[in-house]
Amino acid sequence: MTRPTTHILRLLQWGRVLARHGALRGIERDRNAPPAVKRLCRIARFGTRQPDEPDYAGAFQAIGPAAIKLGQALATRPDLVGEAPARNLLSLQDSLPPVPFALIRAEIERSFGCPLSALFASIEEAPVGAASIAQVHRAVTTDGRTVAVKVLRPQIREKFSRDVETYEWAAAHLEATGGEAARLRPRAVIANLKRWTLRELDLRREAASASELAEAMKGAVGYRVPEIDWDRTSGSVLTLEWVDGIKMSDLAGLKAAGHDLPALARKLVLTFLGQAISAGFFHADMHQGNLFVEPDGTIVAIDFGIMGRIDRQARLWLAEILYGLTTGNYRRVAEIHFEAQYVPAHHTVEEFATALRAVGEPMRGKPVSELSVGQMLDGLFAITRDFDMQVQPHLLLLQKTMVMVEGLATALDPGINMWDVSSPFVRSWIRDELGPEAALADRLRDDFGTLLRLPALVRRIEEKFPPKGGAPEQAPLPQVDLIWDRKRQINHWPGYILALLAGGLATWAAMAAGLLG
Repeated sequence: MTRPTTHILRLLQWGRVLARHGALRGIERDRNAPPAVKRLCRIARFGTRQPDEPDYAGAFQAIGPAAIKLGQALATRPDLVGEAPARNLLSLQDSLPPVPFALIRAEIERSFGCPLSALFASIEEAPVGAASIAQVHRAVTTDGRTVAVKVLRPQIREKFSRDVETYEWAAAHLEATGGEAARLRPRAVIANLKRWTLRELDLRREAASASELAEAMKGAVGYRVPEIDWDRTSGSVLTLEWVDGIKMSDLAGLKAAGHDLPALARKLVLTFLGQAISAGFFHADMHQGNLFVEPDGTIVAIDFGIMGRIDRQARLWLAEILYGLTTGNYRRVAEIHFEAQYVPAHHTVEEFATALRAVGEPMRGKPVSELSVGQMLDGLFAITRDFDMQVQPHLLLLQKTMVMVEGLATALDPGINMWDVSSPFVRSWIRDELGPEAALADRLRDDFGTLLRLPALVRRIEEKFPPKGGAPEQAPLPQVDLIWDRKRQINHWPGYILALLAGGLATWAAMAAGLLG
């Protein structure tokens, strides 16, 4: 187990990097920041020269791979880091200098236990992309197919494990200070980050996620997922179909190819809604480098290391919240927050509905260029403190992806109205999921499932409460403190000695009384 001094030294080292980028100034000025955190910040920045404008994205980039992922998670949390830092962190690029190809070759051959030539007829040594966790090379398989080969950086699992352990330690101490720090649930945030990164560090999981998303979206027109080469995929290597398309970041290239950019923006938004609300399983890393457009206008997604999943009840709540905000039904949105227990019961629905109205009304009927989903999330975060709402970790990925999708859609079509695009889809889904036919089908399915579980339930009851007979059941035994328990042994030796003496005297007295009687 890592010693506390090691965690503190790491935090101070990272703090120096943050200080050199001016990223600690905001923490020191925040009236909600715990005093101990402010003291640590002052120590970390001692003797450093800070720029006038803080560069949070540059600081996390300089610290390393785990910090990049943490920064991307914090970009969705303006309530935790502030609005300006959150906007700056959205520009954080998940890229690092590439690893030498000799190490990549060794990793592939180690993973499959055979020479590289047995898997690929050729492979380009210069990577087409190098991110914090892995890098990608173009290759041709031995049977002539052009593929993309994604390979984990050597020792990346160990580096992530070390850094995340310190994040967990720091988050636990921060949350223990209570107050605002406890409400923001930093331990849950780091737990989610750990779960996401562990999933990214097993490329078989990424391949499985791609396969599952392709199956969920097979009916979607104009969207697809590349095919996985399972024979050339392992925990450290992922091989998939090469995509010949234009990156969605290349707006000039898309226009030159004759693509309808507003139509692409609408398709992107509806595809995301289809994944998140209809399927409950969505691509949660939808930045412009992970999306391509093929000549026929089909959007192709890559990089499925980070995926989001929402259960059906949460999707119903989400759809009703989105629809309520787009139609101005703030009362229903407030009721859902209370039904989901997002807002403590000591607050009132009416007060919360009024607060929601203050967030939603300025946005209705306006294009993203004026007001946005990101601003809506900022507004919602701003009222969470007033209503004692705890952070909902299962929604963090969704919030992050909503901001990403909005940014991409706005780049393609600055005049797009996210509400106008989303509302018909959400209204239709709600009608299908909450209409009388759906309610009847749900009731029949639940009741039939209950009937099927009855025999097993009866058997478990019989096992727990068998017929009386045989040996009597042992009565509960009294709790006895054992003298070799280390803590008690140190603190209570005098008590044990007195107890032994008293017990011995009592036993001797009883024996003497019996003999005299």
